[in-house]
Amino acid sequence: MYLRNAAVAFAFALLLLLAAAGSEPAAARAIPWDCADWQAFAHADRPTAILESLAENRGKTLYCGIDQSDTFAKAETWEAGKDRNERDDTVYFGERGQFRGFIAAQEGWLTEGASGVTGVSRDRIFEFPREERRVKRVKRFTVGTDADQFPISEEASCAAALGIICTAYVAESASWDNSVSGSRTNGRIAQSPGLTTHRRINWQTQAITNTNNGNFVQTARPNTDQWLAMATDAANAVCRSRGARYVAGSAALGPGHSDNRGGGANDHGSNLGWFYDSREHDSSPGWYRTKARQSRTWTATCKKTIRRKR
Repeated sequence: MYLRNAAVAFAFALLLLLAAAGSEPAAARAIPWDCADWQAFAHADRPTAILESLAENRGKTLYCGIDQSDTFAKAETWEAGKDRNERDDTVYFGERGQFRGFIAAQEGWLTEGASGVTGVSRDRIFEFPREERRVKRVKRFTVGTDADQFPISEEASCAAALGIICTAYVAESASWDNSVSGSRTNGRIAQSPGLTTHRRINWQTQAITNTNNGNFVQTARPNTDQWLAMATDAANAVCRSRGARYVAGSAALGPGHSDNRGGGANDHGSNLGWFYDSREHDSSPGWYRTKARQSRTWTATCKKTIRRKR
């Protein structure tokens, strides 16, 4: 009984082998990538057509455009996109989408191993690189006159990046004076017409008032808006040097570099920060003519957009 059952099983197995030997070869494995709606982007410039196609068909596969449809050759696809690899963090912004280069596995496949890496699965080779999520953060910081870094008691700080802002020198005082103090008063008058020995400036409003009765006389030159324009120019330059942008309207004025207001007839107002350049008469020692300029401290806000990958 046992031998008969064994013979039957052997005969059945032999029949199965003979049937398999006479059948057609097994069908090839179905490609798992769906390319049904993949479509090349038409463009007169071939590299642009390739990049636009890759951008538009993002999330599908290189296989769809190269191996299956034969739309593009490996070599020309690599040539069109090699300068936009993700290690350089460059992105192609197309008309129909975005494309960011090739991952190392795709490089190896496109260049037949000359670049990138080989020996990875077809799934990894044919997948588009997924762009990492980018997080954008806006950083704000304050810039302005840095008294600790720049000696704002010296006129050289007018030209420093974070120094004080200064007016330009104007012509010397019209007359000679036999005292430095009187000569400086004349220099201030030449710098800001309307500022006499009995008038002073409020640095915040630039209003000139009479020291005898406190009455308003006129607005000094430059006026507050002109000072703010100077501060804005300085802030724009500093913000750009730090890779940031100036926040419009954030510039603010501070007092001048010196709080010495003078006294008596030479009271010119506190916190104005005057600089003087006096010249003594060549043939009459002790007589002076002076030119003057003003200063202001300032602050402003910069903003910088910081993008990082998450």
